[in-house]
Amino acid sequence: MKLERVEIVHVAIPLVTPFRTSFGTMTVKDTFLLHVVTDAAEGWSEFAADPEPLYCSEFVAGAEIVLEDFLLPRVAALPQLTAAALAPAMAKIKGHELAKAALETAVLDAELRAYGMPLATYLGAVRDRVPAGVSVGIKESVPELLDDVERYLAEGYVRIKLKIEPGWDVEPVRAVRERFGDALPLQVDANTAYTLADAEHLRRLDSFGLLLIEEPLEENNLYAHAQLQKRLRTPVCLDESVHNARDAASAIAMEACRVVNVKPARVGGYLEARRIHDVAHAHGVPVWCGGMLETGIGRAPNLALAALPGFTLPGDTSASSRYFAEDITEPFVLKDGHLSVPTTPGIGIEPLPDALRRFTRERRDLYVSRPAPGRKSPPS
Repeated sequence: MKLERVEIVHVAIPLVTPFRTSFGTMTVKDTFLLHVVTDAAEGWSEFAADPEPLYCSEFVAGAEIVLEDFLLPRVAALPQLTAAALAPAMAKIKGHELAKAALETAVLDAELRAYGMPLATYLGAVRDRVPAGVSVGIKESVPELLDDVERYLAEGYVRIKLKIEPGWDVEPVRAVRERFGDALPLQVDANTAYTLADAEHLRRLDSFGLLLIEEPLEENNLYAHAQLQKRLRTPVCLDESVHNARDAASAIAMEACRVVNVKPARVGGYLEARRIHDVAHAHGVPVWCGGMLETGIGRAPNLALAALPGFTLPGDTSASSRYFAEDITEPFVLKDGHLSVPTTPGIGIEPLPDALRRFTRERRDLYVSRPAPGRKSPPS
């Protein structure tokens, strides 16, 4: 393939309800899509971070600069455009995994569309549907939380994840357990809100039979997580601390976690996400696919990844209606607690033109190739 054009499409989609975590509250999914045009096919992807660098160091405006000024020039210089060639080409640019993931995913989508191959087949999926969990944000009150959990269970979700922070942890978990019973698959996510000094407090969660506690301590501190895991019966799950397969191998070797949350965007794309899956699976460590409030453009490839054999826990691949009254793609609908894995070539979905137009704030070209003599430029 040859790269002809890369377009950025800024979108802003209201959430059905505010989503609060330990680092902030979201009311709108405000990000951009990448639209890659090659001489063989077109591809789409979604940048997963937010307008502000609160969840991670990357943010929308910064990623646009990195893509335009540093990543695209290196990718455009490749003699043959393939998704596998992107990571080596971009390696000298430190960090910026989410920006790299957006570019790699759009190219991979185009490449697989050209071959007529679904992403699930390419990655090695073994299931045609995956169990869906749901992430429940921090609420104003316990009764409000219980109402939300009851609604999600009625919709068919098979696992509940509660966001927690100091002051909102033991009591909400106890209330959910008392209301819905010990058989409910339940886990919590701290988003780095605690320190090792909170270990004794976090031990109180052991009595609730949780599937896991996700990223309780500061990001990238594997030693502290290993010390915490020694003190907890509840499995520690790493999320923000795992940036690549090397990190996953180190965390497993140090016994810093017993579960890994694989977010493809956070680790640089689906190729590295598959490597993390392979490392964890080889060591008998379960993985699951996390979410970042994606639109359908990001949700579709996550479902393909979650269908790999090592993904033995329900992920955050919720139905579209969990976050959006209207998505920019055909909606993903929960059926018997599961979502279907896309089976058409590439990521298996693309934006609906009318919906995309309504939610678009701006679109412009980040890259347009110089046409060969006698050849016209691709249409905008």
